[in-house]
Amino acid sequence: MSTELYQKVTPDHLRRDAFLYVRQSSLRQVFENTESTKRQYALRERAVSLGWPIERVHVIDSDLGLSGASAEHRDGFQQLVSELAIGHAGIVLGLEVSRLARNNADWHRLIELAALTHTLILDEDGVYDPAYFNDRLLLGLKGTMSEAELHVLNARLQGGMRNKARRGELELPLPIGLAYHPNGSVVLDPDQQIHASLRLLFDTYRQTHSASMVVRRFRREGWVFPRRIRRGIGKGEVQWGGLNTSRVLQILHNPRYAGAFVYGRTRIGRKADLTSTQLKVAQSDWQVLIRGAHVGYIDCDEFERNQVTLR
Repeated sequence: MSTELYQKVTPDHLRRDAFLYVRQSSLRQVFENTESTKRQYALRERAVSLGWPIERVHVIDSDLGLSGASAEHRDGFQQLVSELAIGHAGIVLGLEVSRLARNNADWHRLIELAALTHTLILDEDGVYDPAYFNDRLLLGLKGTMSEAELHVLNARLQGGMRNKARRGELELPLPIGLAYHPNGSVVLDPDQQIHASLRLLFDTYRQTHSASMVVRRFRREGWVFPRRIRRGIGKGEVQWGGLNTSRVLQILHNPRYAGAFVYGRTRIGRKADLTSTQLKVAQSDWQVLIRGAHVGYIDCDEFERNQVTLR
């Protein structure tokens, strides 16, 4: 990144605006790692020292609390790319590459746009001109290292979770009817109405061997079934309503009701539009299955018989 070859900040750059991109990966980091956020905002002074008036240094911080692993759902990053594409940006500022992108595809798209529009990129180490080969090479290397760092961090996190899961100690969200005791063990829900509803469901299936017959009996008798709100308003509360076949099948296929600890029943996949989705994993491919890990509404033998009947 030699400044002897040419002066990087030119009058053409100064005629355009400066854009400072600020990001933290999670809301916890936003509240706890305040020093990092302050350092990012302080880059405005770097832009001023290079010749940009403070009123033309625009801060994009709408992505605070969002991961940089993908540009998806990062409106701030999309805004930055748009400003680059239409030639409004003379320089893009970010504390480090990982603040702008943890994904090489997103990072290289930003570099290519910056090269095409003759936009500079500034981080804590210096100023880069992506139109200049050596600078573009260094920026690409930094992006690769940033993506690799995220991979290593995720591998460590997943490794720790798998180790706890192998011991049956990983605390996972429990289905309705099961709850965590203060000592960490899994127990039947102390709410007797919830308890009784699950017993009725399993007893009815044991008699009829049909999920649709379970639904018909609940409707005929006017029985309601509980559902725990997982997110949003009222999170953690229990709602009562009608029972449908998909709900019955979901419960009958869940081994936790048989007292088994399971890890790896689903995996993350990608749709055609690259959005993420959950995919079911065959029982033979579950990463962890510990039978008799806690109390259940049925035993493991009955659970296996139910799977055969359902198939």
